[in-house]
Amino acid sequence: MKETILLIALTLFMVAIAILLYRVIMGPSMPDRAIALDTIGVNLISAIAIVSILLKTKAFLEAILILGILAFIGTIAFSKYIERGVIVERKGDS
Repeated sequence: MKETILLIALTLFMVAIAILLYRVIMGPSMPDRAIALDTIGVNLISAIAIVSILLKTKAFLEAILILGILAFIGTIAFSKYIERGVIVERKGDS
């Protein structure tokens, strides 16, 4: 029963990721694409956690942490790019 529910949840996360990929490609604006990319990261973290539970292993926990950190940094960098047009600001640039 537990495995069936986890497989259904994993399938729904994959469907959500597919829908979000469409949003990233065809999104009407850049902020919509940034939110879709962030949501894909969260859904990937959840999917990896479900796979880890199904396989009864803790081997994927490091991957979950790394993916969470990279998704956060990517969202911050993309948001800064949307806002200012540049990711890294230098003192000499005017």
